[in-house]
Amino acid sequence: MENTTNPYLLGKILLFDKPYRWTSFDVAKKVKFLLKKRFQLKDIKVGHAGTLDPLATGLIIVCTGKATKLIDGIQSQAKEYIANIKLGETTPSYDLETEVDKTFPHEHITAEMITQTLQKFIGEQEQTPPIFSAKKIDGKRAYTYARNGEDVVMKKAIVNMYDLEWVINEKKLPWIDVRIACSKGTYIRSFAYDFGLALQSGAHLTGLRRTKIGDYKVENAINPDSFGDLLLKEPEF
Repeated sequence: MENTTNPYLLGKILLFDKPYRWTSFDVAKKVKFLLKKRFQLKDIKVGHAGTLDPLATGLIIVCTGKATKLIDGIQSQAKEYIANIKLGETTPSYDLETEVDKTFPHEHITAEMITQTLQKFIGEQEQTPPIFSAKKIDGKRAYTYARNGEDVVMKKAIVNMYDLEWVINEKKLPWIDVRIACSKGTYIRSFAYDFGLALQSGAHLTGLRRTKIGDYKVENAINPDSFGDLLLKEPEF
């Protein structure tokens, strides 16, 4: 008989601050393992609302039990990120997963150019996902083709950039930090690449932190490694 008193089976929405190099699946898997162990459950539904790249950190929302029905609605909400971008260089993956393959002049890029170019990206637009992504093509992840050196055509998708703000610090150039509010399905790596082109240079993502999903904020999240200790304080139900 299903335990009708355990709040995790009834459904909880949990906020985690994903560590660097963890996958979103790693977080959900750890939560499921700890819940089964703590409450001696044979199984419990656990899922995450929105994938975050292993090289990114920040907010991951994990739903348990009956709250897994809410996942689609949560991950369709607007996201907010802080993106660290280096100008003047590109990589095949658009981030640090691969080595720099091309360099470009960046000395011509001024603070005014950065601010004006960011404004041009605000609104609905077509975006090409990175080939080093989890997008499925003929049943295989795109990154599988990329890592095998195979050519593949990535289909463009419509995304919406609601707001873009340069966290101005000219002393950091050619590195810049950008706060980004965007729709579901937006690839910040692709934005970094396209932004570099728009500046008549190149660019790639050197760091990414998700700070919000809808009204959920990373400052209210916990490290996954802390979850086990918190569960020990819960009653047996």
